[in-house]
Amino acid sequence: MTVAERGSRQDRVRGAVQHLGEWAAELRWSDVPDEVRERVLTVLVDAVAVTALGSREPAQRAFVDAWDPPAGPAPLFGTGRSVAVDAAAWLNATASVRLELDDGHRLAGGHPAAHGFPAVLALASRAATTGADLCSALLVAYEVAARFGRATRLRPGTHPHGNWGVAGAGAGCARVLGLSGDDAAVAIDAASGLPIAGPFSAALDGNPVRDAWVGASNQSGLAAARLAASGTGHLTGVAAESLGDLLGVLDPAALDDGLGERWEVLGGYFKQHSSCSFTHAAVDAALSLRERIDGDAGEVLVEIHSLGAQLDRTRWPTPLAAMFSLPFVVATALLRGHVVPADLSQTALADPLTADLARRITVRAAPDLDARLPAERPVRVTVDTPGGRHVEERPNPVGDADFQPFTADDRFRVLGDLLGAPEVVADARNHLAELPGAADAGELLRSLGSAIRFR
Repeated sequence: MTVAERGSRQDRVRGAVQHLGEWAAELRWSDVPDEVRERVLTVLVDAVAVTALGSREPAQRAFVDAWDPPAGPAPLFGTGRSVAVDAAAWLNATASVRLELDDGHRLAGGHPAAHGFPAVLALASRAATTGADLCSALLVAYEVAARFGRATRLRPGTHPHGNWGVAGAGAGCARVLGLSGDDAAVAIDAASGLPIAGPFSAALDGNPVRDAWVGASNQSGLAAARLAASGTGHLTGVAAESLGDLLGVLDPAALDDGLGERWEVLGGYFKQHSSCSFTHAAVDAALSLRERIDGDAGEVLVEIHSLGAQLDRTRWPTPLAAMFSLPFVVATALLRGHVVPADLSQTALADPLTADLARRITVRAAPDLDARLPAERPVRVTVDTPGGRHVEERPNPVGDADFQPFTADDRFRVLGDLLGAPEVVADARNHLAELPGAADAGELLRSLGSAIRFR
């Protein structure tokens, strides 16, 4: 690429970021379509519930204890505690992804809400923000993050946590602070210059630094918005090189294409299995097969697109590694009939029957399935039994926006089952239904944080 071409691309990124900043500053909740407003509140209930669920995990509790966060205005969902803004942003973020149950966006290639919602909620607990403005900030965070995700094609081997999503965190925090369009653009730009280059292998190895990348994203979003608020930032289109050269390829046109007309939040998905989204269609297929094979599984073949074929390990030293192992989750689904947090306990990870079946599971990339990317993330599972061969194919996981999507009621039912406490989800839903009309969003969030407590 010539110097002139590089400069032109940077100018286009700068122009798109300026447009995003102006849109973020001017967005009013009352102008958002009803369908979008309802979806944002569903995603918010989901985010709070899965964060509370993650907060119960022994590893998350140990992390919070080691952090020893000072008291402050921002709730740590699920703990009954309120701590300093930056601590809440980081700790809630790691809890939200701890069990691989946070919602995501297939075309963005990751998790827009987890990258910015914890920071936006933590900051709103301290700032003087109305509920309507907080709802706008959450929508801004999601839309900007998802657009950066769709615009970025990461280099092979790069995990999506902590890089393109930072821009959404910066945008949402700028909206909470009430920054002008110019300053919001500076915040988005600065955030896009704070990516993490995390290897996908960390998730396969079970290294929990992968969860910390989302904590870093939220804290970096706070930092970017504060930089913009200080008046010392400078918009340059840095994402053209941070995301576009160092980490992959960036398409400037995708950043603001259809802005305010195509709502990315409507294209997201919800999870019902505690595992990497690349495994979900395989789990769905395995659960269907389980009803037909009556426990007689012999050899199992999982044919999948190349994105998922790397999840073929038959050792899982940590829960995270298990959630990124197709042999583990398919074996668990066939043997137990579900893949839920309880299936990630040390006892479950050490189960010899699961290990034995996992060793008989072959994972293979299939060119015909690859050809269906990105519109689908298909899988084909074949199980040999004494009585014959059984095959099940799925185009996408259940819960995807384009395949058996969950309604709000569906999602709240699943969350209640996962938490083992439907009343907690109902309480969160009732609290957050009042958010758009709340005069003080922080007060409502603290009330919600006190109500959802597991320790």
